Amino acid sequence: MIKLQENSSKQTINKLPVSSSDPRWLQTLRGIVKPIESLERAQQRYGNIFISEFSSFPRQLVVSDPKAIQELFTADSKLFDSGSGNEIIQPLVGGNSLILLDGDRHLQQRKLLMPPFHGERMRAYGQIVREITEQVTSQWSVGKPFVARPSMQDISLQVILRAVFGLKEGERYQQIKQILTAMLNTFNSPLSVILLFFKSLQRDLGAWSPWGKFLRRRQLLDQLLYQEINERRTQGKTDGEDILSLLMSARDETGQPMTDVELRDELMTMLFAGHETTAIALAWALYWIHYLPEVREKLLQELNSIDIANADPMVIAQLPYLNAVCSETLRIYPVAFFCFPRVLRTDMQFMGYDLPKGMYLSICIYLTHQRPDIYPEPKHFRPERFLERQFSPYEFLPFGGANRRCIGAAFAMFEMKLVLATILSRYSLELLDKVPLQPVRRGIVFAPPGGVHLAVREKY
Repeated sequence: MIKLQENSSKQTINKLPVSSSDPRWLQTLRGIVKPIESLERAQQRYGNIFISEFSSFPRQLVVSDPKAIQELFTADSKLFDSGSGNEIIQPLVGGNSLILLDGDRHLQQRKLLMPPFHGERMRAYGQIVREITEQVTSQWSVGKPFVARPSMQDISLQVILRAVFGLKEGERYQQIKQILTAMLNTFNSPLSVILLFFKSLQRDLGAWSPWGKFLRRRQLLDQLLYQEINERRTQGKTDGEDILSLLMSARDETGQPMTDVELRDELMTMLFAGHETTAIALAWALYWIHYLPEVREKLLQELNSIDIANADPMVIAQLPYLNAVCSETLRIYPVAFFCFPRVLRTDMQFMGYDLPKGMYLSICIYLTHQRPDIYPEPKHFRPERFLERQFSPYEFLPFGGANRRCIGAAFAMFEMKLVLATILSRYSLELLDKVPLQPVRRGIVFAPPGGVHLAVREKY
């Protein structure tokens, strides 16, 4: 790690000494296996702006100061590239993913992808979310333990497949579900995620090797997606309201449609970014709600004030304490610890520092959310803080910010609220993990260890 002295005017980072002699691979392993400990130790030693060094990445300026975050989020987006900073996920989503695009192409794709996640279209998905939640949870039995994260992943994946992509129940639907889940499980431990961070390990050594297994699953999923795209093209089914129909009917300024490869990469992006993140957040919410009895009682009191089964989804989504619980869940342990990095396209003056072209700027969501000057007693789960004041987009940023903010943010919050309201109004649950839990790495995101063990109890 390298410390930046914030109290001096105009400094060049090149003159600053490297404060750790540890090799990059060791720092990377530490960040993979003990992410919270590594981040908090670095902040305590070096402050809210410091340089971090990881394998497969250039040096990164790690930022958790709201003033610095505001300066980055309000700067001209043309000063930065972001796509090149996200190459670690290229094997998962493909090179044409929105996450890996920059400039005009990024802007055009973002405008194209935004509408399904807002307004009336999102309202129409409300009933689908509730139906899928009821269907998945109907498999729970009184007294029988279950793990929250896989159940929530089943819900969120079905929501993506049905509501966003327009895929109907059937053989292909089930195959996509199974293969995508298996692909995600390739990186479900800190040890296996090393494959993403160290490119030298990304070698196909046969069907039983970790990377070879991943590649073969990806190939199967590609075949299914291309089959769906081809069928829609040949049958002329591009007039639906789902996102695949929208993308297939879209034309660029020269009148050309998106290629099959471009469509595939955006579908993969939505499938990966759009369901496991929500599932993890829901698992954490169920943990906190049942770990803290007072939170559960307050939430049930609010939910009981309306007829959840028949209420307008938008009315449920506006319940203040439910919103506060979801917000605090995303604050205390955000699913992603960092915003997408921004890569300087030119030299830049930033917070009194002269930064060179090519520098990576990484906003740390986790450290920002743990600042006691913004969130008193940050280690305590306290939803009331979101009822007492509003936080700026530079203080509360679970979905990133500026032109790289997650396009599915509103949809994710909407889905979280409907799923929680549906579950809590139908079931009485007991937490079996009655111990403090800290996040563990799952791929490039962070999840509760063990997935959160619960059991259904008789409802009195």
